[in-house]
Amino acid sequence: MKVHLFFAFIAIVTAFIVNISKTEWLILLVTIGMVISLEMVNTALERVVDLTTQELHPLAKAAKDIAAGAVLVGAMISVIIGIIIFLPYII
Repeated sequence: MKVHLFFAFIAIVTAFIVNISKTEWLILLVTIGMVISLEMVNTALERVVDLTTQELHPLAKAAKDIAAGAVLVGAMISVIIGIIIFLPYII
């Protein structure tokens, strides 16, 4: 979560510096919200799995891995969106 918040902060500061459009702001904020929300759901799912079983179970591992994978996919999409938004201003 700290890493996601750090990069969200960097993206917001950069957006102010390069003066992105209103539409780009909306897309950026939705993207940040998506990644933070996915991270929170992942954490909640991991806590519930830990609460329900103390043993190593393949289904518990799969649930945790799938939730972590969702966060990874969301983070990768956010990087692509960031590149699409910020690259024209950098070049």
